[in-house]
Amino acid sequence: MSEKLRQLRSVATKFETREETREDSEERVPHISGYFATFSDIYEIAPGMTESIAKGAFSRTLGGDIRALVNHDTTLVLGRTKAHTLELKEDEHGLWGDITINPNDVDAVNLYERVKRGDVDQCSFGFEIVSEETEVRPDGSYHWTLTDVNLFEVSACTFPAYKETNISARSSERDAIKARELTTWKERMKEALKHGTDYPASPEENR
Repeated sequence: MSEKLRQLRSVATKFETREETREDSEERVPHISGYFATFSDIYEIAPGMTESIAKGAFSRTLGGDIRALVNHDTTLVLGRTKAHTLELKEDEHGLWGDITINPNDVDAVNLYERVKRGDVDQCSFGFEIVSEETEVRPDGSYHWTLTDVNLFEVSACTFPAYKETNISARSSERDAIKARELTTWKERMKEALKHGTDYPASPEENR
């Protein structure tokens, strides 16, 4: 898949909320934390097409300038790694984050309260694919394992959704794999007919 195509992946999560007292005052500062992606998640792009994330896929990109948003809205910034209001790290389970909520930001506080009540429990992340592995499974389905990504943002979401461009890109990649398999099979059939050898198995029979 093209490295230039911005991707979104979303899952349900279990956010935690807490308040911490600032060292320089008695002010209570709210935090939202949780996993924005886990290595056990299977992302269904479309019927017969799934993805997962390999351990280490986020490790290279976490030194970049990453934002925490609401519903991928760039006007609703909850935190930022550059400002040290968003902490992100990769562990054995997945991509964990902690957002320091600005108590003077009404939108951020409102989201904090919605997360606290359980009204918002979906998360998503925006990224570009750097490297991946492709697997054509025996049942004819396609699975991609993301091994390296450029992470741009994480979001708390009301209704997570995939972009149609993402689905279209994966469908095109699947169709290209099928076309290559068919071309290879045709070439082998020509050779078999020419030399009178056994016919090669079709791509479907090889799965």
